[in-house]
Amino acid sequence: MTELAAVKAALKTQAVETPSWAYGNSGTRFKVFAQAGVPRTPQEKLDDAAKVHEYTGVAPTVALHIPWDRVDDYAALARHAEERGVRLGAINSNTFQDDDYKLGSICHPDAGVRRKAVDHLLECVDIMDATGSRDLKLWFADGTNYPGQDDVRGRQDRLAEGLAEVYGRLGEDQRMLLEYKLFEPAFYTTDVPDWGTAYAHCLKLGPKAQVVVDTGHHAPGTNIEFIVATLLREGRLGGFDFNSRFYADDDLMVGAADPFQLFRIMYEVVRGGGLTSQVAFMLDQCHNIEAKIPAIIRSVMNVQEATAKALLVDRAALAEAQSSGDVLGANAVLMDAYNTDVRPLLREVREEMGLDPEPLAAYARSGWAEKIVAERVGGQQAGWGA
Repeated sequence: MTELAAVKAALKTQAVETPSWAYGNSGTRFKVFAQAGVPRTPQEKLDDAAKVHEYTGVAPTVALHIPWDRVDDYAALARHAEERGVRLGAINSNTFQDDDYKLGSICHPDAGVRRKAVDHLLECVDIMDATGSRDLKLWFADGTNYPGQDDVRGRQDRLAEGLAEVYGRLGEDQRMLLEYKLFEPAFYTTDVPDWGTAYAHCLKLGPKAQVVVDTGHHAPGTNIEFIVATLLREGRLGGFDFNSRFYADDDLMVGAADPFQLFRIMYEVVRGGGLTSQVAFMLDQCHNIEAKIPAIIRSVMNVQEATAKALLVDRAALAEAQSSGDVLGANAVLMDAYNTDVRPLLREVREEMGLDPEPLAAYARSGWAEKIVAERVGGQQAGWGA
């Protein structure tokens, strides 16, 4: 297989999971903005996700968020997805939108609240069994706002205890993906604030516990690609939540703020052998002012472009420059790949996959946007907040 053929093959097998909540209404802390045609049910979210996959060819799974996507029959929901050409992906828990969780959930000082939180996580594993999902994704808003508010070490003990119970419930082929976040909504201490804390808990739990890297969950200037390289080296990178940030956890479209960073991350993924199904490439974005489906299509395309550039890095030339101490030469190898216009290559890949070479234009011509605006009238639109 030629080098170009290998690049094309990798791009054709890439998979980017889209999040159900990105198809619903979202907004800021002050206002959630409604859009015409937004899904009202989990089934309608899947209908929209199927369109993203139809026009990109690389978005075959959809992550669910519980209770936002709660239904009476999860096996039927899985069938609904499959009938539309997609599958259900990661199950995301929610232990942050209940009054009981004001002081935390799995780390709460009250044993009753901790029990409630763990029971919800166990429910999510039950849902995984019904949907055939592999990954349970955990993000906790737990933390404290003031010094002395709670015992910092004690909260880590509670966290470890709760995670261990859920880990023990996982099936043989299921995984726990632990996400970290620097701050928010807790401002003094956050119970899982960084990759080191997440990694330490996963290491103690066992091989089915992996770390999730959300690209918006770091302090300014953090070298995320170093984290990615290290977790891959340790065999603990379970997946990504791709998005962009300018200031904090902005949840903007991936590649919008710093496409060069996305390229650097994807190069470390390629370098570390992470371009496999063992690393889940997921979007976690809130499309507040832009149209939902086109924004998700564009996001998938941004990931494809960064991946294509990463695959085009001349690794032999890079290794030679690095080993000889050629600082500028090594940097030039990376920059040559980054500055390559990969859009013609991706158009070729799509045509070879039987797809329209221009996904956004194809979607615009499809009439789906007009159809859902006309048909989705009445009912309660999906979304978070009010």
